[in-house]
Amino acid sequence: MVRAIARGDRGAFEDLYRCTSPWLAVRLRRRCSDDEIVAEVMQETYLAVWRAAGSFAGAAVDGSAVGWLWTIAARRLVDAFRRRARSQQPLPRAGTWPAAEEEVLSGTFDDEVGGALRTLAPELRAVLQAMVLDGLSVRETSVLLGVPEGTVKTRARRARIAMREALS
Repeated sequence: MVRAIARGDRGAFEDLYRCTSPWLAVRLRRRCSDDEIVAEVMQETYLAVWRAAGSFAGAAVDGSAVGWLWTIAARRLVDAFRRRARSQQPLPRAGTWPAAEEEVLSGTFDDEVGGALRTLAPELRAVLQAMVLDGLSVRETSVLLGVPEGTVKTRARRARIAMREALS
């Protein structure tokens, strides 16, 4: 589908949008409660997909077009948070309910890994999710979660130690 989009196939682009936009909107809303920002990020993401489809090489977070799409969206969300911070408007925070990814993670991994993930403190899980699943850098994770970069590094280290201990 991405190859067809790269050739300028609007039908393929519409199919991609129709298949992925509901999922992407839910995932973005888990990280940002401001519908205006979510809509802006969605628009920027799909515009970037249309423009950059030719550069897709399957080397995204999980090697798929969906992983590539999420990487673009996550970075656009970080950019939106940065713009909001520069304009001194308060950042909308996601709700405290579990993210869809957390629910999928618990069911995807075997009981041992899923159990270890469930025992992590929410702030440690959030860092693992952003850095490992979403493929964000320390700086991007810092902006996304609204904590200093040093805190992100510390939480990532604590999460790795806790996972190692839980799995040994």
